[in-house]
Amino acid sequence: MKITIRSIDIKGQYINLAAPIELTGELKVAELLAERHSHSLQDLSSVPLQIGVDEAGRGPLLGSVNVAAAILPSKWSGLIEDQPLLTTPLAILTDSKQLSEKKRDILYPLVQQYALGYVIADIPAAVIDQLNILQATMLGMRLCTEQLLIAIYQQLTIDFASLCSHMPTQILYDGNRCPELDYPTLAKVGIEQATIDCQAWVKGDARHTSIAAASILAKVSRDHRMYQLDAQYPDYSIGKHKGYPTAAHMQAIVDYGVLPEHRRSFAPMKRALLEK
Repeated sequence: MKITIRSIDIKGQYINLAAPIELTGELKVAELLAERHSHSLQDLSSVPLQIGVDEAGRGPLLGSVNVAAAILPSKWSGLIEDQPLLTTPLAILTDSKQLSEKKRDILYPLVQQYALGYVIADIPAAVIDQLNILQATMLGMRLCTEQLLIAIYQQLTIDFASLCSHMPTQILYDGNRCPELDYPTLAKVGIEQATIDCQAWVKGDARHTSIAAASILAKVSRDHRMYQLDAQYPDYSIGKHKGYPTAAHMQAIVDYGVLPEHRRSFAPMKRALLEK
């Protein structure tokens, strides 16, 4: 799955984005279909499809904010304290902030390997400046959710249609709010609003395995981009501070200037631009 978004409808207003939003991911159609078929129609109503969603990079002064959505096998998707991952390859999975970079790097390909589906969105600095960081993050969460749902309903063959009406979906967002989904567009592909239960989970990445899986995808994908920028701009030591406003980062801005990837709407960057 590879999607580029250049314009978007936000609350009835059609907006051309200041830079394209790139989404990448994978949906394992056969595995998801097999799991859904493993439940009776009666069970399906009590075994919702759970999608965890999280972000990484709201605080930095530089680079994108990354958002990810992940679907784990239903037996692996649940409260972390209940240890549904105990005997799985994802046994060490928890909130990405509680894990070392080495452990996150180990988990990143494993989440991609064992997730039934996932999407990662890269929301560039220009879009953050255009919308503000909160709205850019909410847009990323919305797009990850919608694109994963649309992929499920479009790719799971006509046989899956008989299961859809019996498949409630829970979207579990890390944080204290949910994005506003584009339900009219979802309805066009057969996804009814009544089947979708959006939930905000405060500190959800430390509470639910599916949100924790999304947090790994978001965090590590963003770190990969930071290392690319580190190679492109070695004087800024981006690989060390990942764009956060450390003393070394602020001094590099003074010494070498503001980069195209800096978030100009953030207060420290506004001051740096005024002082040029």
